[in-house]
Amino acid sequence: MKILIVDDEKLLVKGIKFNLEQDGYSVESAYDGEEALKMARDKSISLIVLDLMLPKIDGLTVCQKVREFSSVPIIMLTAKAEDMDKILGLDYGADDYMTKPFNILELKARIKAILRRSAQEGGDKSEYSSGNIELNYNLRRVKIGDRQIELTAKEFGLCELFATNPGKVYSRENLLDIIWGYDYPGDVRTVDVHVRRLREKIEPDPANPKYILTKWGVGYYFKEN
Repeated sequence: MKILIVDDEKLLVKGIKFNLEQDGYSVESAYDGEEALKMARDKSISLIVLDLMLPKIDGLTVCQKVREFSSVPIIMLTAKAEDMDKILGLDYGADDYMTKPFNILELKARIKAILRRSAQEGGDKSEYSSGNIELNYNLRRVKIGDRQIELTAKEFGLCELFATNPGKVYSRENLLDIIWGYDYPGDVRTVDVHVRRLREKIEPDPANPKYILTKWGVGYYFKEN
């Protein structure tokens, strides 16, 4: 699998590249936002590790523009923990984030978890349908009625889990464990942000959800047909 590393710290990129290549990944690198956008159009890219602070075009803008043409998983890198809300909460489409400095083993674990999830989505089955909702695993796309909806890896993972298990209530902790796939260092707000973002995309009225409902004090569930 090919991974694109985008950061203007060339020594950091070199270190990440070396470690990932030791695990058998093919690694490409970019050092500014413009270069990153050009390289992100390579359909063989399986995942992007993207720094928040970049020359020419900042990381959030790059992430937003990539989402206009690709649903490739994106892990954002930031120097400040308080940027989490900005990355996850402003609908730029990032799937995960890490705060610098970080442990390379943790980064590799997150990359592996995301890629494994993506592979499962595109495995033996390519589509799932129930009622008026259809999931396309290869395109990571949801169709509700006549509406085609593009989702990020995490959003699709949540939507798939809910839609294929209607009526089952998942706590925030359950969702962190199932969708993120590792001992996530953040908190359950991450789940709330992603569910809110998913609702904004698939619900006719996000303020009064029709599909993804809240069981107060417990968690979230998908309404049965």
